[in-house]
Amino acid sequence: MRIRACRDGEEAALLAIFRAAVRTTAADDYSAEQIDAWSPARWTQAQRERWIERVCALRPFVAELDGAVAGYADLQDDGLIDHFYVSPDFARRGVGAALMSHLLALARARGLSAVHAHVSRTAQPFFARFGFEIVAQRKPVVRGVEVPNAEMRAVLAAPEAV
Repeated sequence: MRIRACRDGEEAALLAIFRAAVRTTAADDYSAEQIDAWSPARWTQAQRERWIERVCALRPFVAELDGAVAGYADLQDDGLIDHFYVSPDFARRGVGAALMSHLLALARARGLSAVHAHVSRTAQPFFARFGFEIVAQRKPVVRGVEVPNAEMRAVLAAPEAV
């Protein structure tokens, strides 16, 4: 497995991962209405273009496994992990763990004292395994539908003095 910066031209692969993760992986934890609000069954070209523009601005990292983009995630300067998605085709193969380890190492290298994310019900147990704790329950409204998630935060240990 290799973690690297997203390359130009991979945007369609990231969109496919996002859609599959929401519509398949999260489907047991959200209603059909919530899933459709989060990732509509049909996207207009304008929606697709806005999504791609936004995700490119996040400067995501991708996990590459067996030559395929298997997941992606980002780390913003303030410690926000805005997107963190793994393709259901690569679930339970260490993709998420590799991405999270990369982000946490990067956060420490940047001197961040904590990282935080708005985490779906589905991903909360995964984030908790990496030391994230729920600090608030959230009820954001997406396309007119409430899609609950949690604000989760992980305090990063200070590097040990040598």
